[in-house]
Amino acid sequence: MNNKLVAVAVMLGLGSMACTKTTTEPQSNAETEQQVSASLTQSQLQQFADNLKVTYTTVTNYPEACGNSGTNDRCFKAQIALTPEVDFEQHNWAIYYSQMRPLKQVLSSEFAITHIKGDLHKITPTEQFSGFKQGQTQNIDFIGQLWQLAETDAMPNYYIVVEGLQPVVIKSTMLGKDPETGMETRPYATAFTDAATQYKRSDTDLLKWATAEKVFLDNQDVKDDANLAVNSIIPTPKKQVLSAHKAGVSLANGYQLSLGTVKRASVVAALERLQRLGIQQSEKGTRIEFEPLSKALAAGGYQLDISADNITIKAADDAGFSYGLASLASLIDVDNLVVDAMQIEDEPRYEFRGMHVDVARNFHSKQFILDLLDQMAAYKLNALHLHMGDDEGWRLEIDGLPELTEVGSKRCHDLQEDHCLLPQLGSGPNADSEVNGYYTKADYIEILKYAGARQIEVIPSMDMPGHSRAAIKSMEARYRKLMAKGDEAAANEYRLVDPQDTTEYSSIQYYDDNTLNVCMESTYHFVDKVVNEIEKLHQQAGQALKTYHIGADETAGAWIESPVCKAFLANNDKGVTNESQYGAYFIERVANSLAAKGIEAAGWSDGMSHTNPQNMPQESQTNIWDIVSHGGYKRAHEQANLGWDTVLSNPEVLYFDFPYAADPKEHGYYWGHRNSSERHIYSMMPDNLPANAEQWTTIEGRPFEADDTLKLDEEGNRISGPLNEGIKFSGIQGQLWSETIRSDDVVEYMVFPRLLVLAERAWHQADWEVPYQYKGAVYNQQSGYFTDEMRAKQAVQWQTFANTLGHKELVKLDKAGIAYRVPTVGAHIHEGLLYTNVTYPGLQIQYRVNGGQWQTYLEKVKVEGKVEVRAVAADGKRKGRTLVVN
Repeated sequence: MNNKLVAVAVMLGLGSMACTKTTTEPQSNAETEQQVSASLTQSQLQQFADNLKVTYTTVTNYPEACGNSGTNDRCFKAQIALTPEVDFEQHNWAIYYSQMRPLKQVLSSEFAITHIKGDLHKITPTEQFSGFKQGQTQNIDFIGQLWQLAETDAMPNYYIVVEGLQPVVIKSTMLGKDPETGMETRPYATAFTDAATQYKRSDTDLLKWATAEKVFLDNQDVKDDANLAVNSIIPTPKKQVLSAHKAGVSLANGYQLSLGTVKRASVVAALERLQRLGIQQSEKGTRIEFEPLSKALAAGGYQLDISADNITIKAADDAGFSYGLASLASLIDVDNLVVDAMQIEDEPRYEFRGMHVDVARNFHSKQFILDLLDQMAAYKLNALHLHMGDDEGWRLEIDGLPELTEVGSKRCHDLQEDHCLLPQLGSGPNADSEVNGYYTKADYIEILKYAGARQIEVIPSMDMPGHSRAAIKSMEARYRKLMAKGDEAAANEYRLVDPQDTTEYSSIQYYDDNTLNVCMESTYHFVDKVVNEIEKLHQQAGQALKTYHIGADETAGAWIESPVCKAFLANNDKGVTNESQYGAYFIERVANSLAAKGIEAAGWSDGMSHTNPQNMPQESQTNIWDIVSHGGYKRAHEQANLGWDTVLSNPEVLYFDFPYAADPKEHGYYWGHRNSSERHIYSMMPDNLPANAEQWTTIEGRPFEADDTLKLDEEGNRISGPLNEGIKFSGIQGQLWSETIRSDDVVEYMVFPRLLVLAERAWHQADWEVPYQYKGAVYNQQSGYFTDEMRAKQAVQWQTFANTLGHKELVKLDKAGIAYRVPTVGAHIHEGLLYTNVTYPGLQIQYRVNGGQWQTYLEKVKVEGKVEVRAVAADGKRKGRTLVVN
């Protein structure tokens, strides 16, 4: 799952420097802030907040910033600067803000920074604080853990609190919006300027900043050739044969449809896509006929025959007919509604072709989900993994447990958490923030019906037993409410924590209270209640609940001092003999409970690895989120060999919340990879994960080796090794986690057009992929399994794919209102002449000199002075991010 691997691969390297001004504040029912003085009014506080300039600067990410704590420390140095425009002599204030990575040391005598919970911190004045003076800047320098390599790390919506007054957001920390790109801006975050110390993590970090020059070099082998797009389909069909000497067919006059035995409702979504592209149903249109398939193909397989007179689609199921129409839509150029005569026979590579969206950390609208489902269907994806429960939010209305949405769906400044969760991720103090919200039962049913009409399964996910803080705090609010009414039995019915548990632990997101108590029967009563209510919603929507994702995340060290767990350990008959088995017991019990309902349990690979496979249902799904360069292929092989449905979700290639490019201005987390470009995703060889060592590098741009040979311990037991003969993965899934992603537009920027590349790899097996070596092999950049011929085929096919996006597909996303990422432009100046290129040939490139008017780039042109370049969306409206040409 998201960011846990950091704990294993990164946090073990943290040093032990003592903190001079950084403290951790336990949650309590009383705040320590002083009473407001009678002279301070709400309007004065508002005036101060409106006029306080906050600037956040990442100074360096080099280990030398950690002082004498050693070069193995992973740390960064940063500064918060506070510049008031009015005098402010008060000492009884606190500024709350989100600091994504915890502090090690504060280098200021006038300010203390206290860790509250998760990423929520509080700045307060010390006794040395002499007050704010108009125009005088106060700097708070500090050292933090790990790294800060992106401007999006600086979270928005700092707010100031004085007891007795309403919290006020500091205006200078609010997000802005770029009028040309439509993307968020952070005016309070100082731009990175020094690649050597700000963007590099150490001397061993070889990853290069994606400057205009670097992008130009990366794009040099991609040439503009619109002809490559003409008969190209995304995703690529298994077999496509053009009809020689036969005229194609024009769809300019629309189509008339002969459904045969197919119900119109099952293909209406595909027909609506044709309509968006300008092709209407008409009695004068080209005839499209549906016929039964006469040969066996995989589920969703189809045959498409296009001639001058008519179009025939043959399939054995609703998905096949929809996918045949989708391929027809993909062939269409919106400026020329003629398609060539051809025959296609096609079927999917993987049965499971999924997309995961996290709406728990930050909420995303129902409309976004519906729009996403439209595009998933257009590119033949068939599973939406909807992550609706985590530490920062619960996003689905559950009958009988109103507190889950009354409290758990919003974050605000309520330190007792009676009415909302604590602010996190820069959400600010107000419950009406756009990052708050939930789906009503009616919303969810609508989503399910919409997905069903597009042959897409919805997989609900409420993470547990870890990552469950929203549920825990909601049920604690319920407990307090019912206890106040004297109903102790009802108060305890769904309680999720042992109030006598004194265990001290910390999750990877720095919570010490986010883990369900797995020894309490009320926890399982809660899980059963939630699953039953969700199952009812699926039944009402006519889409069976086939898979439920339990997360299977746990927090190391939880439950150790719980009296309930100690009693359970002493008296259970479940085979739990020591504390280390608590988490596995929970996963196994819930998985078998789901199996008894006819529902397949799914979980993330690390949690699933803690179980005893003999205690798990044979039909279990695991999502492999292990990094390949860290040996992540080993767990993929281990769990696939168990016979589990193994879905690849590897972060460095399938996490779409990672940056597109190695540039601190790009949105997203980067703990597993810093340049997850579309071409990188395209290069994935999913059937042979270790073979990717021949073409990929680590997070620092360094080569690595993947040893996929059999490894045994001293007793001859298998430690790791290759897949068993004939074993295959079940599918692949893209992931979008939302810690740094707040608006629907930013979600679409991160997902598109990467989703189209995901669809390509999920549906089509390329002929350049290295076949899997079931006898085992060692792969590195010299091993030679990925031959020169294979590399050449990959480059040629990428060129076709890139031209298809630029010349034909991106404009279809524009027509659907999808705010995809417009790529940055590569540029190079040689002997005073400007040369440019772009990842997707066909997009317009613009340039300007010395801040003048933007001009369309047509060919090499003489320039002098400061040169900037940008691309334009396929419909000519939105602009891409501007790069300066050095």
